Amino acid sequence: MSILSELKDRLRGPLAKLDKQPEPLLEMVRRSQDSKFGDYQANFAMPLGKRLGRSPREIALDVVTQLDLKDSCEVVKVDGPGFINLTLKDEWLAERLSAAVTDPRLGVPSVETPRTHVVDYSAPNVAKPMHVGHIRSTVIGDALCRMLRFLGHAVTSDNHIGDWGTQFGMILHGYRNFRDDAAYQKAPVEELARLYRLVRRLMDYHDGKARLPGLREKLRQQEDALAVERAAAGDNLPLPVGERAGVRGPSSAAPKKAAKNLRRAEGDLAQTRDEIESLEASLAAVDADPQFSTLAADHADVGAAVLAETAKLHAGDEDSRRLWREFSPHCRDEIQRVYARLNVTFDHTLGESFYQDRLAATVQDLIDRGIAQESQGAVCVFLEGQPAPMLVRKQDGAFLYATTDLATIEYRLETWRPDAILYVVDHRQSMHFEHLFATVRRMGITDVELQHVSFGTVLGSDGRPFRTRSGDTVGLEGLLDEAVCRAGRIVADNDDAKPGGPELSPDERVRIAERVGIAALKYADLSQNRTSDYVFSYDKMLAMNGNTATYMQYAYARVRSIFAKGNVDVEALRASGAAILLGTPAERALGLEVLRFGEALDLALLDYRPNQLTAYLFELAGCYSTFFENCPVLKAETDALRTSRLLLCDLTARVLHKGLEILGIEVVEKM
Repeated sequence: MSILSELKDRLRGPLAKLDKQPEPLLEMVRRSQDSKFGDYQANFAMPLGKRLGRSPREIALDVVTQLDLKDSCEVVKVDGPGFINLTLKDEWLAERLSAAVTDPRLGVPSVETPRTHVVDYSAPNVAKPMHVGHIRSTVIGDALCRMLRFLGHAVTSDNHIGDWGTQFGMILHGYRNFRDDAAYQKAPVEELARLYRLVRRLMDYHDGKARLPGLREKLRQQEDALAVERAAAGDNLPLPVGERAGVRGPSSAAPKKAAKNLRRAEGDLAQTRDEIESLEASLAAVDADPQFSTLAADHADVGAAVLAETAKLHAGDEDSRRLWREFSPHCRDEIQRVYARLNVTFDHTLGESFYQDRLAATVQDLIDRGIAQESQGAVCVFLEGQPAPMLVRKQDGAFLYATTDLATIEYRLETWRPDAILYVVDHRQSMHFEHLFATVRRMGITDVELQHVSFGTVLGSDGRPFRTRSGDTVGLEGLLDEAVCRAGRIVADNDDAKPGGPELSPDERVRIAERVGIAALKYADLSQNRTSDYVFSYDKMLAMNGNTATYMQYAYARVRSIFAKGNVDVEALRASGAAILLGTPAERALGLEVLRFGEALDLALLDYRPNQLTAYLFELAGCYSTFFENCPVLKAETDALRTSRLLLCDLTARVLHKGLEILGIEVVEKM
């Protein structure tokens, strides 16, 4: 049990006497932001006092008198209007640290009641290369799996790849009409990716031409609406000071509302203009390319052709199935190569194709149970409070993502019997998951947690989704290559600058650069609040200071260098049974931070946010830096103090190692 969990457990009894639901109040017990207020602080007396009509300070004093913290706390004090401040005993901390020395789990116990989780993440379309948009789902999902497993939960990771939908229809159409046989024989994945991009561009061109008249009409209507709003705003402007006397004008709310409506209308108009300008530029680029414009003219029906290819595949056309079976292994091998570099693995990779024979039965079951009904030839689930229904079968009989997701949930429940299913998917799919989960509940499935672990977008320095200079989505492997290349320069410069000369061989530099570069990319993503967008920057993510993987790896390597320099036998040190001494503020702060490891993991899983763990590791590395500057280790004043500080160094290194490992990041012994 972490220190925070133990303190909450001690406070639960006294709180339960005051409130039948103490758990929300216990969430207000947390680490103190300033050490002058102790190590931990409980702030629940203020909201509880308001609810009970009593003085918060009186409530806090009442709770404190019932607490038995003599074994663990040096000071239990009520400050201000009702803050309960707790300062832990040094000897109690030292005992826990000593126990962690010989504990492979570093003092973090497994959960008392393990749950079974299915985690659905990454899920690329196999018919095209992985891109920057896949990095967030992949590394967040992998980190959550590792955290859950470390704490003792049963986890099944499932990569629900897109191996059956329209994207394969695009590849099939491209293969039949535009393939380069020699290129396909030499590099099948690259040729299939080229075909996908070509067909995608053709479809986008014709879709854009079809959309443009509608956008222009929308612009005209918005211009008319803006004129109306400007007139309304003008009518509601305040009168000049000399004209106000004796005149009863509009209420003060009217001008504000008119101004707000005007700003909204102006924003809508600007957005539509930008969309039209971007689309016109894209269409003009095609028209200016004689070869591609001819191709586009010859394939005006490309959208319908792709849908026809997709329908043939789904209907069981033998030649389409043959090509699908031929393409799929190549595409999967390419994706697997990227996963290997990221050190990401899955228990299962059950793509959309795996569930195709279940879809018709899933839809029929929804109809039979009155959950779904026909509407204009399609089959829909109408959900209370939702403006649009969830489609499960289109007019032409084709199934949708929602249909596959419902069948997938049924399979997972039958096969793995999970307590929770987590979907690590970007925030743009929020409406889809609201519909999906609501439908599942209507099916009577209520005993499983369904959680959309959403995340924001990776942005470029311009604040827009991160893309190449040509406007294409950035390929994930190219991103990895660039990160490793830049890391290589940092590793070489750092090694060359060492006082005694370079220490690393060329092979070691290459190996370390790969670890540092991949780690930097993963950590840069994991250290962000997952629900926020973030701006991608190679320079920031590879910085040797700040909350970066490079800084964490350097902190670990610096700790390990002490043992190498002192020729310390780590195993003998751990088995020595020596006492840990917390005689200085830096030693105590580091020891307390080491013991917060389990607390950080609990916080990270509370709302599935890995950045809680990265923030903890950064604080731990900072505490170690302060300790290192203020507390000589190998040259400590006494042997007992030297051993104690070596044990603190060892615990720090082990927590950094384990914490980074849980995030899917490898450490390096030298940098």
